[in-house]
Amino acid sequence: MPALDQAARFFGDDGRAHERLADYIDSILTSEGDIAAVVAEPMRWTTVTPPPADFWLRVRDACDRAGTLLIFDEIPSCLGRTGTMFYCEQVGAIPDILTLGKGLGGGVMPMAAIVARADLDVAGDVALGHYTHEKSPVGAAAALATLDVIAEDGLLDRARTLGRHGLDRLAALAQRYPMFGAVRGVGLHLGLELVGPDAETVADRMLYGALARGLSFKLGGGTIVTLCPPLTIAQAQLDRAFDVLDDVAAEISRD
Repeated sequence: MPALDQAARFFGDDGRAHERLADYIDSILTSEGDIAAVVAEPMRWTTVTPPPADFWLRVRDACDRAGTLLIFDEIPSCLGRTGTMFYCEQVGAIPDILTLGKGLGGGVMPMAAIVARADLDVAGDVALGHYTHEKSPVGAAAALATLDVIAEDGLLDRARTLGRHGLDRLAALAQRYPMFGAVRGVGLHLGLELVGPDAETVADRMLYGALARGLSFKLGGGTIVTLCPPLTIAQAQLDRAFDVLDDVAAEISRD
């Protein structure tokens, strides 16, 4: 099935494509009858595309009716990145299993984990799987320390505060340069879209121009500048990143 941010290509560009996609998922679960799980990112991470407000509630209901597990991949979005401990808290749908990673090790140790409903591990007899970066005592210590720092240093609130500031800075860039389109963000995960017939070429120039000035980021979908800084970043450092984007955009505009 298509990714949620591509639903309009298949289900109509009238603002209701996500409803039809949810109905499509429901029909598959009902007709097949033996699908074990729906596995998905709760948000399209690479393009910073949040889901419509009721989409995952509809899918959650469909899974419940079919007896299908809902599994969310929160490896990139877990532990405060979006301003809440888990992004699924913002979509109103509680999954049966969460996959965690990346930030779990505090940026120091590779560490991954899953969080599941207690009844899925009946009497400890059910193996929920094996995965990269498990069974590391040092990694586990880093993960526990990370959880302490998130709570003690107020990093959820910090992600929300810096995220709002970042959106304001990106919106100002989008107003200043026609090469930029939509500005998106959830917590401290920010996206700035390049638009126009040469959007991918311009995006590459943005990437390498920024690298030459000391700023590294990823391009999502080939045209989305994605910024995903540490939750502990100083605001002055964050502003420096926006200044670099401004410098590169000005250089491209002059050519």
